[in-house]
Amino acid sequence: MKALVLSGGKGTRLRPFSHSLAKQLVPVAGKPVLVHVLERIRDIGVREVGIIVGDNAEEIRELLGDGSAMGLDIAYLHQEAPLGLAHCVAVAADFLGDDDFVMYLGDNVLPDGIETAARDFAERRPDGLVLVTKVADPSQYGIAELGADGSVRALVEKPARPRSDLAIIGVYFLTAAVHDAVRAIRPSRRGELEITDALQHMVDEGRPVSVQEYAGYWADVGSIDVLLDCNRTLLERLVPEVRGRIDAASGVDGPVVVEAGAEVTRSRLRGPLIVGSGTVVSDSTIGPNVVVGRGCAVQDAALEESLLLDGGNVRGVRGLSGSIIGRGAEVTAPRGGRGTRLVIGDHSRAEVAA
Repeated sequence: MKALVLSGGKGTRLRPFSHSLAKQLVPVAGKPVLVHVLERIRDIGVREVGIIVGDNAEEIRELLGDGSAMGLDIAYLHQEAPLGLAHCVAVAADFLGDDDFVMYLGDNVLPDGIETAARDFAERRPDGLVLVTKVADPSQYGIAELGADGSVRALVEKPARPRSDLAIIGVYFLTAAVHDAVRAIRPSRRGELEITDALQHMVDEGRPVSVQEYAGYWADVGSIDVLLDCNRTLLERLVPEVRGRIDAASGVDGPVVVEAGAEVTRSRLRGPLIVGSGTVVSDSTIGPNVVVGRGCAVQDAALEESLLLDGGNVRGVRGLSGSIIGRGAEVTAPRGGRGTRLVIGDHSRAEVAA
């Protein structure tokens, strides 16, 4: 089996970060989302991975290289424009050949893994096995309609009047039969080749397509609020480890990771919390549910429920919560003024008035 990871989208809902950072590279619980994806693929024993890339190709290559550091063999497949999930399958046709494959959306986080679905697919060998989960607003998703016996009756992309609450999430197990289906369909009203249309074509042709309801945590980190919620959920699983330096005047409550090269002085760390390598924290209170990236500086500040990306600087601001502060950004407050919620992009500067 091979894997096809879709990582070419522009991430408009994650702006301003996605202007300068591929949305799949935004960190959650200390790792880029795309790394979480590749770890789940590796967990099911797949080693050959094709990654669909677009304008973000260079930064993804810079992070992952040939994949050998993760025990993977990565090929990069360029998509000229985001023309749909089924179009990605067409772009990857030569790479995939006649092999079975798992298609995984690069902005989906499933920390509980996909081993159950992988075993089911290997044992029963349907031409398609799709992971689904119940959602409150199915009109925002592709949905699966099932018959009384649990068989797939229809797969519909973002229906105006959904007849099911089973949303199709970002993992699909497929055989080579999908290639004929992709060649048979036409672009939707959105101008895209929809994978739901390809799957529906397979159903109409009598091909076996099934769904499996996913029991674990799932997040499509396409928005700021979902990103923060996902970060919070994954931090609940944090295993404490201190490899950096925490002085005697500082205190630690709950699970905290302080990476090598980080220094904490006269501060309170409230887990779950990650402090990245090379970061300096002084006279501050950080946490809970915070990830401070690498090479950051936090001085005379208070920060909770937030992400501070690599190279960020927060000084003299207390009361920051639910915030995401981009790479190299600087947030200050004259005379120790109190801050509020902030979402600012890479290499920005913000001054919060008292």
